[in-house]
Amino acid sequence: MGTGWFKNAIVYHILIDRFAGYTKPQRWDRPEFIGGNLRGIIDKLGYIRDLGANTIWLSPFCETSAYHGYHVTDFFKVDPHFGTLDDLNELIGKAHAAGIKIIADFVPNHCSREHRFFKAAQADRTSDYFPWFTFKKWPRKYLCFLSFSEIPKLNLQYPPARRHIIDAAKYWLSLGIDGFRLDHCIGPTHDFWQDFQQQIKADYPDCVLIGEAWLMGIRFRELNTINVRHKYRIWLRGQAPEALYKDYIGELDGVLDFKCRLIMEELAHGKIDRDAALAKCQKHIGRFPPDFYLATFLDNHDMDRFLFISGQDTEKLKQAAGVQFSLPGPKIIYYGTETGLTQEKTVWDIPANGDLQARRPMDWENQDKELLELYKKLIPETSRCFIKS
Repeated sequence: MGTGWFKNAIVYHILIDRFAGYTKPQRWDRPEFIGGNLRGIIDKLGYIRDLGANTIWLSPFCETSAYHGYHVTDFFKVDPHFGTLDDLNELIGKAHAAGIKIIADFVPNHCSREHRFFKAAQADRTSDYFPWFTFKKWPRKYLCFLSFSEIPKLNLQYPPARRHIIDAAKYWLSLGIDGFRLDHCIGPTHDFWQDFQQQIKADYPDCVLIGEAWLMGIRFRELNTINVRHKYRIWLRGQAPEALYKDYIGELDGVLDFKCRLIMEELAHGKIDRDAALAKCQKHIGRFPPDFYLATFLDNHDMDRFLFISGQDTEKLKQAAGVQFSLPGPKIIYYGTETGLTQEKTVWDIPANGDLQARRPMDWENQDKELLELYKKLIPETSRCFIKS
């Protein structure tokens, strides 16, 4: 089968802590766990299938020090806030039985400073784990994810660290995970991704590997944490994301398509109409091989929701969804977009944890039914679930 299945994927993007399984949260606007879990997703599989999605993208579920899961403290364990290994196995099994595949958000570039390996390296320079990280001045200064000291960068050029991450990926695939959304893929080196892809595909040829390749918003002093070709030239010229994407052809199966998202922002702000947006997206996608998947999306957990940036204009959201579903390739729906979930403030105007605005809990009571029905109609019948073999 290979990765051809992903070409027609309708991906439902879930932030586990904010989707289902919690009691009604009082303070969702704090960077804290509110109780969303894998059991809640199991209970909502009928909703996801009825929507028409044939793939679920789960936010990181590994043991973590943060509600969103991107601060990993153990790459081989399910975080108890989200449930148990049995819960994950049950979700995978029931999703597959319903014709739905599961993609896991995988974080290879960094870990939490609460990870026992980093704590050991920070406490003792002779520790076996000292070479797993890059200390500029031990023990306080080290490479991290951009400028966020709470998530130190892994030294994936060190063979034991690289092996640990690749083994972790293989472990989750052995349970039935169908692929990965690879967080911050611009952090590790290209030779890491070549090695990663070769080892993963040798055992799991049908596994899909989709990278998050995105340089916008990164400051010059943070480029030393990035490993992409010609990064200084790309940064200085402010080149569009295509320059990054093309470097991953042959290494990954595709990338998240931030370029189409930028075009959708023009539609949201009334700078172009639906037809112009469609033409620009088609021209952009046409520059890439058909087997290199550009997964389109209107919004995600790191940026303002489309409905908010359009001025809460539901008609523009409907137009944008129509453009997205007129394009070839996989399509991603961020949880709640299909029901009109929005926000009150931009993520960019809040000094700390502004992204919580785009991570409101799913509202299961107050939903835009007309919008939901439109999404159901947009999804072709042939894409509504994968044929079980």
